[in-house]
Amino acid sequence: MKWITRERPKIDRIACPWLIRRFIDPEAEFIFVPYEQIQAMAQDLNAIPFDIPEAEFTHYQDQCTFDYFLSKYKLTDPALHSIAPIIRGADTDDHSLAAQASGLWAISAGLAFNITDDYELLEKGMLIYDSLYSWAKHLQKEKHMQSPTERLFLQVFNTYLNEKKSHPGKMPGWAKDLKEIIQDQIDTNLSLSLKEISEGLNIHPAYLSREFSKYFNNLSFGEYIRKLRIEKAMDLLQGSSHSLAEIAYLTGFSDQSHFTRIFRKYTDQSPAEYRKRINKK
Repeated sequence: MKWITRERPKIDRIACPWLIRRFIDPEAEFIFVPYEQIQAMAQDLNAIPFDIPEAEFTHYQDQCTFDYFLSKYKLTDPALHSIAPIIRGADTDDHSLAAQASGLWAISAGLAFNITDDYELLEKGMLIYDSLYSWAKHLQKEKHMQSPTERLFLQVFNTYLNEKKSHPGKMPGWAKDLKEIIQDQIDTNLSLSLKEISEGLNIHPAYLSREFSKYFNNLSFGEYIRKLRIEKAMDLLQGSSHSLAEIAYLTGFSDQSHFTRIFRKYTDQSPAEYRKRINKK
């Protein structure tokens, strides 16, 4: 099979060839040409157009061309359907669809910037989608706990385990250190959870959760992190010109909608309402 599409591919026009070669036709040939030449060359070469508005294989409503291929060829592999929203989010600039969408867009844009030959770009891009598929099929539950901050968290908890409770009722040294670390790192969108810490230390998570709340205002680890993020957001709403989407990103929320929902839960008002009220004072 021959397939033809617009030149300078980035997301859909590399993801779809990858899908075709890996799951539909391993010998498929792909042709990249200027948009205005597609129809004429498609007829001359007996090639199937894709990812252009007038083609069968294109975007439909909020779905991208990759989604249409999955439906057309009845591909049911769960890993393919796991990466579909990542590709869709990157291709349509709706990064709220999947946490990995913005990363895929950044890598794809950088690859296209560095490589000017479309056919070399396709071959390099195939490696990206091979890797993304392997992650979706085998590694989605894996965690990477190698950052200095994560190691410092584990070190603090190890120190705690070796301490004697010589001053009951007072905040122990490990809790003071942990509080400072969390405060210092709140702007870095830290993803380490209390459960991950407990697994790394081989301690039941319920025990750590109970001990954590004793020294952090009777809040769970997650509640405490969210409280600090909301406080940081309130400072940014009052003292900066950042948009709500930017503040959501800077305070570690997955998107503006999530930020607004949690902010309203803690303050009984939306971020926009809070900013408007503060600016009136």
